Amino acid sequence: MPVPALDKAYMVQFLVDLLNIHSPTGFTNDAIDFVEIALRSFPQLELQRTRKGALVASWQGRNANAPRALTAHIDTLGAMVKEIKSNGRLRLSRIGGLLLNGVETEGCWVLTNSGKRVRGSYMFEKASSHVHGALVNETRRMEENMEVRLDARTLSAEETRALGIQVGDFVGFDPRVELNEGFVRSRFLDDKACAATLLASIKALHDAGLQPEQTTYFHFSNYEEVGHGASAGIPASVHELVTVDMAAIGDGQTSDEYHVTLCVKDSGGPYHHGLSQKMRAIADENGIAFKTDIYPYYGSDGEAFWRAGGDVAVALIGPGVDASHNYERTHTDALEATANWISAYLLSE
Repeated sequence: MPVPALDKAYMVQFLVDLLNIHSPTGFTNDAIDFVEIALRSFPQLELQRTRKGALVASWQGRNANAPRALTAHIDTLGAMVKEIKSNGRLRLSRIGGLLLNGVETEGCWVLTNSGKRVRGSYMFEKASSHVHGALVNETRRMEENMEVRLDARTLSAEETRALGIQVGDFVGFDPRVELNEGFVRSRFLDDKACAATLLASIKALHDAGLQPEQTTYFHFSNYEEVGHGASAGIPASVHELVTVDMAAIGDGQTSDEYHVTLCVKDSGGPYHHGLSQKMRAIADENGIAFKTDIYPYYGSDGEAFWRAGGDVAVALIGPGVDASHNYERTHTDALEATANWISAYLLSE
């Protein structure tokens, strides 16, 4: 059966809108709400929130003897307020593998417990070259020498607390989403790009009046960046789990921004060879060009489910993303190929 047509405009717009919602791990309700609202457009889906806060959409298949699942995560890197300094500025504690030099000078929002948002910038604490000279360039960036400079009249910890800011407040960094010549540039394409491909594939099958071959669960996890996102929420009855997460691009890698990649091994070891071979065959049958790669410093939600005792075959696919965990970029060709591969998998026997 041919892969149904994708609504590329829908996929890109969904991605842009999702990228512009702050969702550092632990503060994901707004993003999960957004995904749930989008999924309500497809009445054949049954939606459920896990107690952990993840979203699971189930779609009854033509058969139910070997249920399947796909997972993508909507939580991102970010930070929390660790300390309100005596000068009124904030010291942060990172969430996940946030690169400090990747967000230095970036705009950010302190997401206070009251719901108020306070604007600021993340800075090296000795940022002025006219005052500190060579120190600005020569000092290694660490949490201890970085600070949030708030856009508020505050010169003391007391004045900052009066703004409603507390230790433990989440901090979201500007994604800086830009579309140009088919490229999507933004922070946090990992893994919102893949969530968008799942939605695009669901819509493609829905628009074509098709249903998956097997009953399928779409799991949108919310703790992946700290290592345990999909450890819960995927039914034990599932036989196969396809993790959809970004492909890492760089020296020694085969992945690029224009293709989808099949990852066969990462820092956690090899993925399930049989399911990886099945994904290769599906791609070949449907004319989907893909890369095959190994990621040296990488873990996925599929492995989180394995470590939690999931008795399931796991494979990993995803679009190539340049500068992962930094200011990332991909191309719509890679997104389209990923979504088509998902569609072909859903329809496969």
